[in-house]
Amino acid sequence: MADFARSAHPGVQAQLDRLSKLSPAGDRLGLERISALLERLGRPQDALPPVLHVAGTNGKGSTVAFLRAALEAAGHKVHVFTSPHLVRFNERIRIAGRLIGDEQLAEILERVIDGGSGIEPSFFEVATAAALVAFAGTPADACILEVGLGGRLDATNIIDKPLVTGIANLALDHQQFLGKRLDGIAAEKAGIAKEGVPLATQLYPPTVGGRIGEVAHERGALWLPRGSSWDAIARQGKLRYRDELGALDLPIPRLRGRYQAMNAALAVAMLRHQSELTVPTSALSAAMGWADWPARLQKLSPGPLVGRREIFLDGGHNPSAARQIALFARHEFEGRPMRLVFASLATKDPQGMLEPFKDVAERVHMVPIPDHACFAPDDLVEIAGNAGLTAEAHDSVEDALAAIPGDAPVLIFGSLYLAGVVLAANDQVPT
Repeated sequence: MADFARSAHPGVQAQLDRLSKLSPAGDRLGLERISALLERLGRPQDALPPVLHVAGTNGKGSTVAFLRAALEAAGHKVHVFTSPHLVRFNERIRIAGRLIGDEQLAEILERVIDGGSGIEPSFFEVATAAALVAFAGTPADACILEVGLGGRLDATNIIDKPLVTGIANLALDHQQFLGKRLDGIAAEKAGIAKEGVPLATQLYPPTVGGRIGEVAHERGALWLPRGSSWDAIARQGKLRYRDELGALDLPIPRLRGRYQAMNAALAVAMLRHQSELTVPTSALSAAMGWADWPARLQKLSPGPLVGRREIFLDGGHNPSAARQIALFARHEFEGRPMRLVFASLATKDPQGMLEPFKDVAERVHMVPIPDHACFAPDDLVEIAGNAGLTAEAHDSVEDALAAIPGDAPVLIFGSLYLAGVVLAANDQVPT
């Protein structure tokens, strides 16, 4: 599914309209189209600063946020490409610390779309090419690329020799593209491994970790799994990290959720296993408080949608993420009846996402995701009933919140696209 995109800038919107008409519907994997497109654009990937490449099912965006925070705390200028955007397409492309401006974005999108004539690049391939063109035109010390889907055949995997690579947590997602077995998904993610390049990974079940190790070995990468080459644990208010260089006691990340400590640790491992960019311990410590990643257990600020209510927002969209979010909710709202506002894309597993909230959410309020193929709220009510939850359907997030008592804590969950709708309605556009 192509990412729905709208812009208040007429020049950007004109190019997004062209892209929606010219780009084939749906996700497409493979490096042939992005290779051909970048050749026409002068191979901008050859003009990038050192690249840090991050894959994973859950946590790769947060890992990118920690990498960026640490590098910037060390005084480095950093390019960052992430996906999807929440409110504005510009969020995908951060040039030397700043989101790309509308005028520059419109100009680059026009150039990339023109260059794609006859190639038919996908939405994500155009976004990737636009980011690389933007990055190649501005000096920086580092470039962080987040994989969009999978790894081996993802458009970001066009980089021949990254400085370091990393794989965050793995779970079943996008099975229609990556397969229904976790070891197969792991192999696809490990496809970002490159000869002679460090590949830092999390700790996985033996069959999954073993498959990553096999792919890393085949590609000649330097595999650095947690639990062996490096390790970390959150204990007594500290993130305790160790590798062959020694041990570190870092602050616990400011980002909510126990799992964020291991996302931060992966970023530390990636930075500690490269030697081109200097990142002192003080910068790693600062990153724990500096890192920011919207729609990840984000407590919403007072605004037009929220008012002054206690509302948390998370863009998680698979059962693995749901289990972690439900664990947070169980502890955060202990003793207080919590309401869940939920939506799901048509390609996802809503029952798997709802089941962890049994005995956590007092009631679930089902909503649609505007402009996306999604489960109808009435259908989600039936699915919730099968999962042992009480639920009701609404036409919008606004209607759902109006039906919830003002003193009840609320968690909005189920899709990054839903998260974008919520942030826009509350005037909290990521910057």
